[in-house]
Amino acid sequence: MIMIRAIVRPEKVDEVLSALMYAGYPSVTKMDVFGRGKQRGMKIGEVTYDELPKELILTVINDGDKDFVIDTIMKAARTGSKGAHGDGKIFITPVEEAYTISSGQKQL
Repeated sequence: MIMIRAIVRPEKVDEVLSALMYAGYPSVTKMDVFGRGKQRGMKIGEVTYDELPKELILTVINDGDKDFVIDTIMKAARTGSKGAHGDGKIFITPVEEAYTISSGQKQL
């Protein structure tokens, strides 16, 4: 199993969640987060916004589904056909173990 962590623009989160649901991956955790990328925030007039609002989407999937799920997220989260700075990042990490709290069962 792997965990996919996708940081996306707040205005794109509903599109990403809908795309994942439609693709058969409804299990997600979503959190409001703040941060900045290489552009180091954004300046509007005299005010610099150092940390911008984003959404963090977490999902755990089987290894073999990785490329499909990444592609699904990228297509839904990208701004325009070529994308733009601030569209987000996707991070992949292995999941060694997972348990269902209610039953105590280990997930395979």
